[in-house]
Amino acid sequence: MQKIINIVNIVQIVLAVLLITSILLQQRGTSLGGAFGGDSSIYRSRRGVEKFLFISSIVIAILFVGAAVVSVVLR
Repeated sequence: MQKIINIVNIVQIVLAVLLITSILLQQRGTSLGGAFGGDSSIYRSRRGVEKFLFISSIVIAILFVGAAVVSVVLR
C-alpha cells in the first residue's frame, strides 16, 4: 500500500510541474507587461499550439485533482 501512495505522490508532483509549465506558456503578451497582468484589448480565437496548451492545461488540472483525491482516499 505504501508503494502505491508513493507512486501517486510522484504522479502528483509531475502533474503539478506540467500544469505550472502549461499555464506559464500561455502568455499572450509580447512585452514584459504581459507577464504582470497586462492584456491586449483585441479578442482572438485560439489556434494551433495555443489551443493545444489551453486544452492540455485543462486536462492536466483534472488529472491533478483526481490524483489529489486518490491520495486523500488512500491515506
